[in-house]
Amino acid sequence: MKYRHSFHAGNFADVHKHVALCALLQAMQRKDKGLFYLDTHAGAGCYDLEAADTHRGAEARHGVTAVMAATKQLRAEELRSYCETIAAVRAGLEAPQAYPGSPLLAARALRAHDRGLCCELLPAECRALERTLGGLRRMRVACADGYEELRAVMPPVERRSLVLIDPPYENPRNELERALQAMRQVLERLSNAVVALWYPIKDERTLAPWLAQAEHSLAAPLSRLELWVYPRDSRVGLNGSGLLLANPPYQFVARAELWQQELLQVLDAAGRGGSAARALSHLSAGHDTGT
Repeated sequence: MKYRHSFHAGNFADVHKHVALCALLQAMQRKDKGLFYLDTHAGAGCYDLEAADTHRGAEARHGVTAVMAATKQLRAEELRSYCETIAAVRAGLEAPQAYPGSPLLAARALRAHDRGLCCELLPAECRALERTLGGLRRMRVACADGYEELRAVMPPVERRSLVLIDPPYENPRNELERALQAMRQVLERLSNAVVALWYPIKDERTLAPWLAQAEHSLAAPLSRLELWVYPRDSRVGLNGSGLLLANPPYQFVARAELWQQELLQVLDAAGRGGSAARALSHLSAGHDTGT
């Protein structure tokens, strides 16, 4: 599965991932102490859903477009906040079909005493990212391999960090292994780091043993958030979206269970999918680690 940021911009998986990202930042910012944000696979940062490279928002119609259309009916604070952010970005850019990726969402959320680093290896994507984040001084861009950069920048001076690992999964089995290794490296350098690793729900035969490996190899409280809009083993391009979380903030997973259920109602009118928010061990339900 070749996961191209632009083609999939604003699809159901992006919505799921970005609602969680915004909620994680808000939860961590309840404490005054500054934090360091790291995005290992940033992409271009913002996408035009009317452009040819997004197939004119074809996938977004079943993702962000559907959610924005339901804004007035949404109950969960996390979903309302996400929609407000999308609307604010579009108004600021005077681009009603813009879709902000994780770099722009995070950059807008960082406070004066927070810092961020977004990494993108592809030169054209990185140049676009630099343009997207121009003027947002708290976020730095590195045209580099995010996995290499995390070894250089962790642990940060703030000793508080949110790391998003969102690889392209062009070779899913190898990429899952490498992403898990990166997560392990982050936690070895900063044990209380909050790490969100996005993974596709596509092949249970690959996914189940990988999650079991994560549970037994990572020395941190772990939880997972999942939302799928097709049966989990359907032969479609992407059945669902998952996030493996290390050190989730206190009560974050309980809140996620609620907003995921509401999001599923919006995105899965046919009732083919489901959602789950669960700890991978009794220590993983979310706790206060100083994050």
